[in-house]
Amino acid sequence: MNDDPQSSMDHGGNFRRGILRPVEAVGRWLDQVDPGTHRRIKGLRLATAYGIAAALGMLQDIAHSVPSSVSLGYLAGNFALWASVSEGKTTRAESSRDLLLLSFAAALGAMLFVLFLRPLQLAGRAGPELILVTGAFLVGYLKQFGVLGAGIGSQIYIGELLAYGTRLTATDLWAIGIAALIAALASIVPRVLSGPAERPVQIAALAAGTAAGSRRCSPEFFMGLQAATGALIIVALNGLIGLEESAWAITASTYVVAGSATGTQQRVRRRIIGTLIGVPLGLACLPVAEHAPLLIWAAAALAMVVYAMALPERYDIACGAFAFILIVTLAASGVHSIPLLAARAWETLLGGAIGLAAAMFIFPLRSPGPGE
Repeated sequence: MNDDPQSSMDHGGNFRRGILRPVEAVGRWLDQVDPGTHRRIKGLRLATAYGIAAALGMLQDIAHSVPSSVSLGYLAGNFALWASVSEGKTTRAESSRDLLLLSFAAALGAMLFVLFLRPLQLAGRAGPELILVTGAFLVGYLKQFGVLGAGIGSQIYIGELLAYGTRLTATDLWAIGIAALIAALASIVPRVLSGPAERPVQIAALAAGTAAGSRRCSPEFFMGLQAATGALIIVALNGLIGLEESAWAITASTYVVAGSATGTQQRVRRRIIGTLIGVPLGLACLPVAEHAPLLIWAAAALAMVVYAMALPERYDIACGAFAFILIVTLAASGVHSIPLLAARAWETLLGGAIGLAAAMFIFPLRSPGPGE
């Protein structure tokens, strides 16, 4: 028996250090993901905007007065959520103005899809997806107009994507307009309340690349062309062999395109890593989603906070959080088909690979050297 107090203290110290090491490692990782309180506030604002918009859209007095084939709360919630993600101004007034514009940009995208749906249906199974090609181009091209331009391009695409996914028709035009008004209100209120606590992420200039072989057009034009080409290839594949969730592949192809071929490679790698982590975590939660949907929605809200905290420095973590959100919210909404959810995962990876190929071979952009 060892009665040496010094030895006991050493053993106790080693034990405490053994426990503290993993805690310290987790703390260092969190410091990378969460560089400041302002990013957590941004994440909470995203979840709040979505919740307010969805709740307002489901009010009987509003929903019953708006004829629509889709939930008004679903449309408004997504308009508000992604408007809040894209907004990046410092003052309340500028942020409120941009959130209003971004909400209506999403409505514009949805309306464009509805207006062009009938003629595009004549092109066959993949015809309606052709409108997504225009949105994909705008995601890249409008980045030359700064953060607001990039947000408007993204919102137009998201509006088209929502209209495509929910099969909106001309009878839903009124609902789209009302959803935009609800989204603007729901996103502006949390931003006004968060006030100066937020410090928007400073995004580097996008015009850092130079188009190979041509300087007549802006780099953003070529980024738009790369995204549109990738989307067009996926539309063609869907028409030829049939893809279960081709819109997910188009989305991945669109959003991995960066200001240079090297930047696109990094985004694709990080998106693949995030998807391979987030999707299995989401699938593991499927039993919980069936029996405790409230718990799953709480987990999705927490993941949205992580998503906002990780952007843009940790794109892999952001993609993982987003993949998790998509899987668990679909499950909470009643979609439990493993093959369908798996198809969305692998077609996301397919879209990323096609986006990478487009960025490398369609007017590739390069980062300028130190002397350029």
